[in-house]
Amino acid sequence: MPPTATLPRPARPVLSPVPRLLAAIAPVAAVAVLGSLATTPNIPTWYAGLAKPGFTPPNWLFPVAWTILYTLIAFAGWRVLGTAPATGGLRRTRTLALWAFFVQLALNGAWTPVFFARHDLGGGLVVVVALLVMILWTIRLFLPLDRLAALVLVPYAAWVAYATALNAAIWWMN
Repeated sequence: MPPTATLPRPARPVLSPVPRLLAAIAPVAAVAVLGSLATTPNIPTWYAGLAKPGFTPPNWLFPVAWTILYTLIAFAGWRVLGTAPATGGLRRTRTLALWAFFVQLALNGAWTPVFFARHDLGGGLVVVVALLVMILWTIRLFLPLDRLAALVLVPYAAWVAYATALNAAIWWMN
């Protein structure tokens, strides 16, 4: 679709504001809590003992970064849940975009238990690569529906690309 094309905008959101907010926040919050439960006990023990590359950030940066990213993820989901494209093609794109969004969220939730709880560095690498692919695909699918929703996922994709390199380096070094 050419960048100058005008897309039809819905007259009203598919979901009213409160259910839409809950549908956007609840799954993201669940992933955040799951991640924290799997990570926290392993940071001072198992993770501290791993060989890590020089580009490993300090431990305090991870919760700061993820708080910001989870907020952006929920915001993007909230925006796209509010779309109601009039055309059949965009309706199908919206359905696929929401599936992609929730699949990437599930992969996000899967990575932490695989990497931290199971101590499976190779499995974590497989999951984080799949996560990065799904985030990029989600961004692509969000673009024709809500440009802002797509753009706020770019920092998430960048962080997960960085996390992929970090996971790969840790796997290689250990």
